[in-house]
Amino acid sequence: MKLIRTLSRGVLLCFLSFAAGLPPTTSTLAEEPASSQRHSLWSLKGKHNTVYLLGSVHFLSPSEQIPPAMEAAYEDAEVIYMEIDMDDLDPLAVQRVAFELGTLAPGETLEDRVGPEVYEKVARRARELGLAPELLERFKPWFAALTLTQLHLMKMGLDPTAGIEQRLVRRATHDGKPILGLETYEEQVETLASLTPAQQQQFLLYSIEDSERATREIENMLRAWRAGDAAALAALLAEGMAKYPDIYGPLTVERNRKWIATIEELLDDEDDYLVVVGALHLVGEDSVIELLERKGHRVTQH
Repeated sequence: MKLIRTLSRGVLLCFLSFAAGLPPTTSTLAEEPASSQRHSLWSLKGKHNTVYLLGSVHFLSPSEQIPPAMEAAYEDAEVIYMEIDMDDLDPLAVQRVAFELGTLAPGETLEDRVGPEVYEKVARRARELGLAPELLERFKPWFAALTLTQLHLMKMGLDPTAGIEQRLVRRATHDGKPILGLETYEEQVETLASLTPAQQQQFLLYSIEDSERATREIENMLRAWRAGDAAALAALLAEGMAKYPDIYGPLTVERNRKWIATIEELLDDEDDYLVVVGALHLVGEDSVIELLERKGHRVTQH
């Protein structure tokens, strides 16, 4: 399974939230005025420290400049938290988990799982992206969806190695700053693998929606992220949740709730922390921000 060896790390590690793992919905996001000083960055004060919450995008152009406010938050933090501990991952373990959870049983094919009509749509989309459909035939629907999504983003000139997490991993490693995880790699992948067959097929269909529209919406999402336009990002999330509630629930809301206890524990420390999660985890109903505010924390956007 050569394709698994070459794609599994990029696909699975870059699925950290909907910003990377799911294509955008059909919302039209207005451009923020160039003078806006807001960013996809929030903070809350502990007893003796500050915890920053950075909304990340996991695929970016290598030429994308990180805003000074985000740079300052990184500099201020002694410890970095990400959705998973990305500097201590074992590549062999990544491949093993991908093989175990992302591939079908011997003799079974993707077409068997989704039927000829859906498979033909998948094959057409794969060919548009320059991928031979046969290379997907052993993939489960959720893994095929992530593969096609990643290829689309890369075709747009966006690069997983230029995403926020990968940039910060390289810097933190150089600077000797610890990186910790809110969840494990296995937990993250099992969240996807545990989707029902119907949910996985829905996820796959979602990943092959109209290419031009998807490209336009990704660009709109990036504009909203750059402008710190939480309302626009929340509208994007709300439409997706309304259209695909069975997918968005386990992949966003349930994970948000699990993270709150860890984030609150950081407020009792003396070190400053930078917590980096997908931008769509920090906006909208039942977001990390809203859940913290419900518990009485004052969260400030920068």
